[in-house]
Amino acid sequence: MTDKELLQYKREIFELKIEAGKVFCFANIFGNNNPVHIEIGSGRGEFLLKKAEQNPQINFVGIDLKDKRIKTILRKLDEDKHNNVRLMRIFINNESIAVIPSNSIARIYLIYPDPWPKKRHFKRRIINQAFIDVLKKVLRQNGVIEISTDHADYANWIVEHFQNRDDFMTKYEGGFSRQKEENHIVTYFEDLKRIKGFEPYFMRFRRE
Repeated sequence: MTDKELLQYKREIFELKIEAGKVFCFANIFGNNNPVHIEIGSGRGEFLLKKAEQNPQINFVGIDLKDKRIKTILRKLDEDKHNNVRLMRIFINNESIAVIPSNSIARIYLIYPDPWPKKRHFKRRIINQAFIDVLKKVLRQNGVIEISTDHADYANWIVEHFQNRDDFMTKYEGGFSRQKEENHIVTYFEDLKRIKGFEPYFMRFRRE
C-alpha cells in the first residue's frame, strides 16, 4: 500500500466528515457512551495520542485547521492502539461548532496556543470572550477547559478573560499553576521551550 493509499485508508477510519446541517453522534462514532474530550490545535498529535493511550476509557477528538497537520497525525495513528481517537479539520467558530452536540464534551484542551506576543496582533489570539462562548456551548456542566502556555503575558490575558465571567471557575488560586500534574504529557514543543528557560503556566477552568 502506498503512502497516499494508506493515508486515504486512515482518513476513512479516523477523520470525521463535516457535512452541512449534520450533528455528530459520538456514541455511534465510537460505539460506546464514554466521555468525549477534544483538543483544539492538535499539531503533531503528541499530546492527543499519548492522552488517548493513557485513557482508553475516554474518547478523544483532535481538531486542527491545517490538513498537513491532520496528515502528520494520521500517519501516527494505529487502528488497535487508537480506536478511541478521531480527527476533525475545521476552524472553530460559532457556525462550525454546530457539528458537535451541545453540552456533550467533558473536557477541552488547548496546549500552547499561539500567544501572538505583539500588541498589534492581540486580536489574533484565540482566547477571547466570543471563543469562550463557543466552547461553553459544547461543554457539559462541570466540564473543564485546560490551557497551557509558556508566555507570561498570555497566561495573564487568559486568566483575566475567564475571571471576567461568572460561568467558569478557576481551579488554581491566582488563575494558574507552575507545577505539572501527575501523568503530565511533555510535548516536543514544551521540552524545547523548557530547555530555553520558559516554564509553562497551567490553567484549568470549570464550567458552572
